[in-house]
Amino acid sequence: MQLSIRNLALVILGLFCLNSMAQDSIPSTIIDPVYREDQFYIGITYNVITDVPTDVSTRGLSGGLKFGYLRDMPLNERRNVAIAVGAGLVIDRFGQTLFIGESTNNETIFSVLDGEVDYNSNRFSTYTVEAPIELRWRTSTASSYKFWRIYTGFKIGYTYYYKATFKQTGNNVVQTDIPEYERLRLGASLCFGYNTFNFYAYYSINPFFKDAVTDTGQNVDFRTVKVGLMFYIL
Repeated sequence: MQLSIRNLALVILGLFCLNSMAQDSIPSTIIDPVYREDQFYIGITYNVITDVPTDVSTRGLSGGLKFGYLRDMPLNERRNVAIAVGAGLVIDRFGQTLFIGESTNNETIFSVLDGEVDYNSNRFSTYTVEAPIELRWRTSTASSYKFWRIYTGFKIGYTYYYKATFKQTGNNVVQTDIPEYERLRLGASLCFGYNTFNFYAYYSINPFFKDAVTDTGQNVDFRTVKVGLMFYIL
């Protein structure tokens, strides 16, 4: 993930430069009265876990990558208010201290890793396809390609693959079948900023796990708050 984020940053920088050059090269005399803000998007987030058992905390790299496309549909004559729908892919990693394994009778084990357990890494990774729906406000015009924006939205996703991994010396545990995991993902998002660079926030409405409890009887909901940067490319 760390290498992927570095590579993505280089890709984003290159796309931003190409996007800026392309916009600057458009003659000011070319004005489209029915323009749309159709956009590809790329985002980088830091993932914070919430609604977890006592003593569960973030440990190691916890972040996400997202990319996709949005179709813009203006609602007014000025075309600065719109609805957008799209499709994308989200890759998330949660480095934390909640162990997820399986007992000998095939029941899921949720256990808090305390200071007495020596291990190298413990993480939960998800791969989700999403359909974002946004209500958009911006200061753009048919002849201005740099503008302020506030986009708020709702995201419906489906996790097609997930994996819990635990590594310690002489012992690696990989769990890819967790009956308590909720594949349907619902979330609310907010994005605001200027031109290409924008601040992004996301909150998962439904928990990751249903009817899950730790070995000490604590409920495991596991939600996330994501904060980061979103890059829109025309």
